[in-house]
Amino acid sequence: MAVNPAMPVNPARTVPVGSGLPNSATHSTCYHVIMTTVEVLYRYAGLLTEQVALALARTRDVYGIRRVALDREACTLRVEFDATRLNTAMVMRLVTLAGLRIAEELPLIAPPPPQPAPAPAAS
Repeated sequence: MAVNPAMPVNPARTVPVGSGLPNSATHSTCYHVIMTTVEVLYRYAGLLTEQVALALARTRDVYGIRRVALDREACTLRVEFDATRLNTAMVMRLVTLAGLRIAEELPLIAPPPPQPAPAPAAS
């Protein structure tokens, strides 16, 4: 690659600064662009069979799915994905195609506890 003399070069890097090319010093993942990571949490209904668990494990092969975590005790499934590639409707479709029946989508952050009612003023 020819280096443009007008483009600043950092000797510690193998790629000229501002060239737009990925550099191992700045990009440690396989993605060459910055991505928007989103997590979604589902509560599933029904039994989780070995066949469904294997199908869920294969959803990680879909480009954009980063992590799939299953919690059998809480009956929840957490999926981390790249929002520049997928959206929540696509992720839900992948999960249902794997054979898991989704009961509801849960918030990732628990709602705050209700505030106690103020005590009536004494007269």
